[in-house]
Amino acid sequence: MKRLSTWRRVALTAWDAPRNPTAHGMLDIDVENALEYLSELEKRSGVRVSLTHLVGKAFTMGMADVPETNAYVSRGRLIARKTIDAFFQVSFSDRDAADEIPGEKPADLGGVKVVETNEKPLVQIAREVRERATRIREGNDLETKNNARSLARMPASFIGTAIRVGGFLSYDLGLDLSVIGIPFDAYGSVMITNVGVFGLPSAIAPLSELSRVPIVVTIGALRTAPGVFEGVVVPRKQVTVGVAFDHRVMDGSHAGRIAKRFLAVLADPERTLGY
Repeated sequence: MKRLSTWRRVALTAWDAPRNPTAHGMLDIDVENALEYLSELEKRSGVRVSLTHLVGKAFTMGMADVPETNAYVSRGRLIARKTIDAFFQVSFSDRDAADEIPGEKPADLGGVKVVETNEKPLVQIAREVRERATRIREGNDLETKNNARSLARMPASFIGTAIRVGGFLSYDLGLDLSVIGIPFDAYGSVMITNVGVFGLPSAIAPLSELSRVPIVVTIGALRTAPGVFEGVVVPRKQVTVGVAFDHRVMDGSHAGRIAKRFLAVLADPERTLGY
């Protein structure tokens, strides 16, 4: 990590993790071109690629332009991650979590980490997320199954403590806990969650001190709204993207630089990503 500014050194020690150094932002984004691109990409590849996958790809490309944001806080220091990985949250249920039925087991939330998301083709990202999510839904993912079993055996009052201890041993002491079924840095650099599937037009998700993820991106429901296209106000497909980030890791200037690349990719994915 390069020499830190005075403000960064102060920020690293000014808050506990994270109570509460969270900053928030929201962007209303025209996704008309992005949706057309995704439709054509699906025809060419035979793989269903969603707006969520594109948002994850575009955001990690933005982070690659500002590599100092790809870090986590450990005992008042910033530790750089080696790769830019996105964690895509997934509802592991055959039905929508909003359609809970009294007395039945509730829909569970988990996720899939895609390593080097900024470097991988969009189709590969979509394929990895869907294949892993399918294994988890069918109960065939050994890592997830073992983690679920371990948590199920713990008293509820002990779960938070156990996770914090595991995080301290992994992130702060650098111990490899994979031998006991705890993968290192399971949530990666940024968390992506689509709240639009639950009918929410927008949302801001909280940071979790248990994951050491400094950025959480939410995607609202797709809507049609007035937009300016070639100088004329016309109906356009839009979404609201919300971002929560850890102010100990990054500032508004970093967020602005990430947003610049992020918006450029979504505005014209064919030019920036190709097929």
